Amino acid sequence: MEILTEGYLLYIIIFLAAAVSYIISTLSGGGGSLLLVPIVSFLIGTKGTAPVINLGNLIGEPIRLAMFWKYIDWKVTKYYVIPAIAGTLLSAWLFSNIELKWLQIIVGLFLISTIFQYKFGSKEKSFKMELKWFMPLGFVIGFFSTLIGAVGPVLNPFYLNYGIEKEPMIATKTANSFLVGLVQISSYTALGSLKGKLWIYGIVLGLGASMGNWIGKLYLKKITNTFFRKLVIAVMVISGIVLIVKSLN
Repeated sequence: MEILTEGYLLYIIIFLAAAVSYIISTLSGGGGSLLLVPIVSFLIGTKGTAPVINLGNLIGEPIRLAMFWKYIDWKVTKYYVIPAIAGTLLSAWLFSNIELKWLQIIVGLFLISTIFQYKFGSKEKSFKMELKWFMPLGFVIGFFSTLIGAVGPVLNPFYLNYGIEKEPMIATKTANSFLVGLVQISSYTALGSLKGKLWIYGIVLGLGASMGNWIGKLYLKKITNTFFRKLVIAVMVISGIVLIVKSLN
C-alpha cells in the first residue's frame, strides 16, 4: 500500500510540475520542457529524463497545435523539419550509448548570454536571421534535444531575429517539435530507451502539459510584444542556469 501511495504521489507531482512549466512555456515562447529537466531527473533518474520529457511534450502538443494552428509559419517548418529529423536519428543512437554532460554546459552558457544580446529585452533583434539558416539549425536542435531532453529555448533568439513573436513563435515551434517528436519517440522505443514505467511518467507529464498549454493560452493575448520578449529572455536565462547547475552536480 505504501508503494502504491508513493506511486500516486509521484504522478501528482509530475502532473503539477508539467502544468506549471507549460503555463510559463506558453507565456514565454517555450522552455517548459527544459524547466522540467531537473525535476524529472530528480524524481525518476537522469537516464529516463530525456525520453519521458520528449514523450510528455509530444502528448501535450496536439492541444497547443489546435489552439495556434492559424499562426504556423509553414515556410520555416519546411526548412527546419527534415534536417531536425536527421539530427534526431543520429543522436538517438548516441543517447543509448553515451552521456555528454558538456553539451548541457555549452547550451546553458548560450542561453544565459541572450540577456546581454537583447539588452535585457529592450532590443528587438541581436543579429540578422535568414530563412535558409533554419536548415542547419534544425539539425543541431534535433541532435541536442534528443540527447539532453529539451533545448527549446535555444531556438527563441533565432525566431525573434527572424521576426516571429508571440502566437506565431509558439505555433511554429510546436508544429516543428511535434513532427520531430514523432521520430524521437519512435527512436527511443526502438532502441529500448523508452519502456515500462517511463511510458506512464511521460503520459502523466503530457496531460499536465496539455492543461498548462490551455491555461497559458488564456493569458497570452493580454501581454504586449515587449513584455513577451522579456519573458522569453528571462526563461532562457533561468533555463541556462538550470542546465549548468544540473551538469556540474
